[in-house]
Amino acid sequence: MDNIAGTKSSLSIVTNLSVGFLVLLWLIPTIGLLVSSFRDRDQITESGWWRSFSAVEQTFRIRADTEDVRREGDLYVIEGNIFAADEFTEIEGNQLDTIAGFGGTSRDPQGTEPGETAELSRDRTLTVQENGDYRYSSPEEIDREPSIYFAAQTPPDFSLENYETIMNSDNMDRAFINTLTVTIPATIIPILIAAFAAYALAWMDFKGRGLLIALVVGLLVVPLQLALVPMLTLHNQIGIGQSYIGIWLAHTGFGLPLAIYLLRNYMVGLPRDIIESAKVDGATDFQVFTKIVLPLSFPALASFAIFQFLWTWNDLLVAKVFLPSNSESWVMTVKIADDLLGSRGGDWGILAAAAFISIAVPLIVFFTMQRYLVRGLLAGSVK
Repeated sequence: MDNIAGTKSSLSIVTNLSVGFLVLLWLIPTIGLLVSSFRDRDQITESGWWRSFSAVEQTFRIRADTEDVRREGDLYVIEGNIFAADEFTEIEGNQLDTIAGFGGTSRDPQGTEPGETAELSRDRTLTVQENGDYRYSSPEEIDREPSIYFAAQTPPDFSLENYETIMNSDNMDRAFINTLTVTIPATIIPILIAAFAAYALAWMDFKGRGLLIALVVGLLVVPLQLALVPMLTLHNQIGIGQSYIGIWLAHTGFGLPLAIYLLRNYMVGLPRDIIESAKVDGATDFQVFTKIVLPLSFPALASFAIFQFLWTWNDLLVAKVFLPSNSESWVMTVKIADDLLGSRGGDWGILAAAAFISIAVPLIVFFTMQRYLVRGLLAGSVK
């Protein structure tokens, strides 16, 4: 019954379900990253992104004002309200009015229920009501501001602060231009070289062609990290170490094996009759390459261009090795990793926002090239 016209086979249903599962599997982390990019560091630390739309319990600390100390018999007492403290108002904007628990030490910041009295060291006591009113007492004179720890339910808070931090960072515009300066040539150069090489390996007969093909395949398995130090040493010896020329050649060298392999396999599958007819008509190899092979190979060229652009744009390791270490030469990945994240001890909100800012240009390139890719795949399929 699977072969009846108008019915879907069980295999197609399984395929669709599998594709949908894979799409969902990739989409969930992306959604989580997007949601986290609008949250602050404290809320990210306290709860996962899937709980970002509900209230989050966070721990805070304020210092009781010693100016409010008064004497009650043998005790020194401080009374006030947590939510009216200047320290808390500056942090939270005084949006909270209920606490869930409190404590007098950082080891147990919310071990006591509101309304109860917490027994502290040296006969000191602390009482905090649910509305934030507190009473701190000590048999000794209070000469230092005592700390009060408490937990409160904070409402969901989304803002553009992470994005503003990144966009307003010093030299971010310079890093964006540097990234384009590295990425565009590092995408075009290997495609140009690989197209010529792939045509020669696919359609030109010469001695050692099979050995060259085997060498290209072998270079695919060479680890990138293994070649960094020798290549940087070579660049320093010839005078292009840690420069734009050096990083262009580095990305070209790392991308050429895959580019040649993909383009050569695609060109081999082109119709032989078309190429042989062109040569019979007197066309040279260069004319065949430029007039016939390149237009027919556009889908493969566009595919590799997309991947090479993404790899180069998102690269961090090669940029740190082959570019100068001064901030004027930083690309966006180095700027984000060394400046923004390095100075904040791994702020996940900043990292999430930086990720979406960083992928904006690759997404534009992908969707733009995808249109030409689909057009190239359909070219010549209908006469």
